[in-house]
Amino acid sequence: MRPTLLLLPLALSLSLPAHADPLDDAILAEMSRSHIPGVSIAVVKDGKIIREQGYGLADIENNVKVTPDTVFQSGSVGKTFTAALVMLLVQDGKLALADPVSKYLANTPKAWEGITIRHLLTHTSGLGDPYAKLDLTKDYTEEELIALEAQIPMLFAPGEKWSYSNMGYHLLGFICNKAGGKFYGDQLRERIFAPLDMGTRIISEADIVPHRAHGYERKGGKLVNQSWVAPRLNTTADGSLYLTARDLAKWDLALYGDQVLPASVRQASWTPARLNDGKATEYGYGWQLFERNGHKTIAHGGAWQGFRAQLYRFVDDKLSVVVLANSASARPAKLGDIVAAHYLPALAPKPAPAIADTEPAVAERVRAMFARIADGKPPEGVSDKVAAALSPEFIAMVADDLRDWGALNRVEALSRSVDGEVRKYSYRLNYASGTLLVEFALGKSDKIDQLRMRPE
Repeated sequence: MRPTLLLLPLALSLSLPAHADPLDDAILAEMSRSHIPGVSIAVVKDGKIIREQGYGLADIENNVKVTPDTVFQSGSVGKTFTAALVMLLVQDGKLALADPVSKYLANTPKAWEGITIRHLLTHTSGLGDPYAKLDLTKDYTEEELIALEAQIPMLFAPGEKWSYSNMGYHLLGFICNKAGGKFYGDQLRERIFAPLDMGTRIISEADIVPHRAHGYERKGGKLVNQSWVAPRLNTTADGSLYLTARDLAKWDLALYGDQVLPASVRQASWTPARLNDGKATEYGYGWQLFERNGHKTIAHGGAWQGFRAQLYRFVDDKLSVVVLANSASARPAKLGDIVAAHYLPALAPKPAPAIADTEPAVAERVRAMFARIADGKPPEGVSDKVAAALSPEFIAMVADDLRDWGALNRVEALSRSVDGEVRKYSYRLNYASGTLLVEFALGKSDKIDQLRMRPE
């Protein structure tokens, strides 16, 4: 029988250092609040790893503690390595960023004709994601997965907008297989992982992997083991890696020099992609790019199969933070914020100020939408695209969190804007013990056509 959530605080406290410092206390508090069994962190400052620490349990059933050697899953942090491999193949002359996808993949649909490798790298391809159609228990071949994804309607013309697409990185992996002449994971091992003395490798649940953590999810208010995923779906290039926090710290250190990527490639990777109209995005080649209180930030997060991850690189401050957690409900970015602010208080996030609420009907719509989600029901008034993305499993997971947070006390407007016939809004939902940030867009039909949510 698995331990209940009531036992987790005791298990967590037993696995912490005997004399916790303020950072330990803050991490433990967030772990308890978000029901996270285990966390591993690494901190790099001025070219050295200055902190490696594990908290909580890697394996609840066997009471195995997290240590710096504990192996987690990368989620989409793995995209940083896929993008690096693409750029290495470009250097080799085996790829070009302007090459069309169809040059390397057979039987691609006509709708993909304008998509280039650069579009895939920067999430400007117009490709959606296949999860409404994808059977996570089916072991698709490469050809079968491409054929299924070819059925997903394009969201927009290539280069017209930015929209995060795991499908695009699936295709990049297949392209790397073809251009590099072998499985992209083998290429990563030979060109990045082995030279940097990283233990990082492609996921294989069948293999014996020392120090491997278990991933967990919450269902119906209880912690359960991660959902099973077919083996081949755990080998795609959108982020299917085993790694430790130390591995990501070594990756961070290597990115300050030329051992793996030359300066020209690093600079290109960290330059915001531009859309067809010249507007800059906040994404480069496999990296999120933004500023935190005026501090340049290069980052990526990840979530997959009961694991969450965050890598922050505050490059001008020579400070980087790695957070790995073994719970689908973890907020690794929040933990990363706590760690970063501990070492450099100027990096503490500043909540966006509320603005005057001149459209109370929209705020009431937001309140009603999240009341339904808290009850485990799909929201009303959304487009087919949004409805497909809000799977019953996702709604159940969000509902568990919202119920834990208690009553919704206040809805605050944060921003509103108009882009042609699309109205865009962002709100802060203040619950008794949690805060949710919500961004959405209302299209011409007055249906919610885009929806993003994340804990603050």
